[in-house]
Amino acid sequence: MSKNVDTELNPSAAVAAWRALLGEAHVFIADADLVRYARTCSNSSRWPLAVLKPGSRDEVVGIVRAARQYRTPLYPISAGQNWGYGDACPVLDGQVIVDLGRMNRIHEVDRELGYAVIEPGVTQQQLSAYLTEQNMPFWCDCTGAGPNSSLIGNIVERGFGHTPYGNRLQTISGMEVVLGTGEVLGTGFGHYPGAKTTHVYPYGVGPFMDGLFTQSNFGIVTRLGLWLLPIPESFCPFLVMFAEDADLLGALPELRRLRMQRVLHSVPHIGNDLRALASAGPFPRDRLPNAARLTPELRQQLRREAGIGAWTMSGAFYGPRGQVRLHRRLLKQALRGVRANVIFLPPMVLKLGGWAARFCDELGIAPGLGKKIRAAQALAGMHSGRPTGFFLRGAYWRRARGWPADLGDEADLAGDGVGILWMAPILPCRAEDLRQVNEAMEALFTAQGFDCHVTVNLINERALAAVYTIEYDAQGSEEVARAVACYEQGVEKLYSLGYPLYRAATRGMALLNPAEEDEFWATVTRLKAALDPDGIIAPGRYQPKVF
Repeated sequence: MSKNVDTELNPSAAVAAWRALLGEAHVFIADADLVRYARTCSNSSRWPLAVLKPGSRDEVVGIVRAARQYRTPLYPISAGQNWGYGDACPVLDGQVIVDLGRMNRIHEVDRELGYAVIEPGVTQQQLSAYLTEQNMPFWCDCTGAGPNSSLIGNIVERGFGHTPYGNRLQTISGMEVVLGTGEVLGTGFGHYPGAKTTHVYPYGVGPFMDGLFTQSNFGIVTRLGLWLLPIPESFCPFLVMFAEDADLLGALPELRRLRMQRVLHSVPHIGNDLRALASAGPFPRDRLPNAARLTPELRQQLRREAGIGAWTMSGAFYGPRGQVRLHRRLLKQALRGVRANVIFLPPMVLKLGGWAARFCDELGIAPGLGKKIRAAQALAGMHSGRPTGFFLRGAYWRRARGWPADLGDEADLAGDGVGILWMAPILPCRAEDLRQVNEAMEALFTAQGFDCHVTVNLINERALAAVYTIEYDAQGSEEVARAVACYEQGVEKLYSLGYPLYRAATRGMALLNPAEEDEFWATVTRLKAALDPDGIIAPGRYQPKVF
């Protein structure tokens, strides 16, 4: 972690203005306070100039106006848990972090129409708990990023969850945005005073603007409307274990058909064996003390010990009881031609399994059973609006010190010195595309000496959102160098094959424009100049021309 800040950028007048606006308690310039924001899992540490913690939209407006007056660049974050992509780090040294975590109000939940109006500091856990406490007939969509991740932070990165509302950008309506000029924009119908339709119909009248404020640096989103999932009459999570790579590839056309027919209407999540093994324990250094990668023999042995196949798909069915029964039957029928073990996990089965796991734990028997049941319960929770940190433990795979003794839902990956880099391309939902990219990434990871952790998600009826994870020991300089090389070569390879990233890491912003001339990015530059004429908000974020 390096501190490389141009001291001429230290605008004492801006700091004084921010202190007058926010109070001394919410403006931080001491190294001891800034270091948390410079920590990262992705080896792209940047040192902020200061950290500001506004408590309201009007304070954000004041921050932006002072930054514009004193030409000081800002970098907004929501919860700072953008794991694998940059965490809380700004793109460039010397930017001022605007930490929106204090803006954590749930302004409204409409019990009849099923939407919430939230601020950037509202976390998955906070909204989930609120819906339960208020006995609302709705669930919120969840990701595997942990209970304390921000809903808005994930949405503006175009992240996704795993319920039927998992394609999150399609479930928002009505943004409030502070532009780089300090002006406040309401999108959709939100700019009409008293409009009753802002949070039920996103498009409004005139140009549809919401997408401009996702994966961009045009403004700071301070509020939005988020649609909620009605709690169904029947809910049934499921797992499908595919024996070998060929079985998943053979099943993909049928899975795509079920997705198109809305039989699979959650966002199915498919992980390779390494993802499952990493969630069960760290890299087995006792069996391979000098390696960063499993041998094929040990990988097969660990798979047998864990009772898993080459790939595991998780999902859930929602709806009336008859519909859920039908969809269960259709899934089993669709997979008859491949080696796949389909396991249904309705709530009563999971409840009985939980009792069995506790009984086994008390007797000290069948430890593998308890692990499987806890994993299944975590998956079921994620599919029913109950966030969990269970899946974050997989990020500790290569950490030299293994899992922390107190590893739980409050995991702080950057603070724990975890090393992960995510490459996230979109693939057409075809077996040949998945085979080609998997083979290319496996060859690259093998050459660099890393295990290739893979997940693919049926993000819609025609596309797979893939994540290729480089897990490395952040304390080993040689391993870090190989991880960075693997990432940069991997991104280059994906572009050359025709599979661009759908979401960029801080380290990867400069790699977004491999062509010298690209009218898309030229248009982005013109929009930036119009909405943020002084380039105050997050210079370099989804702005490759800066580098």
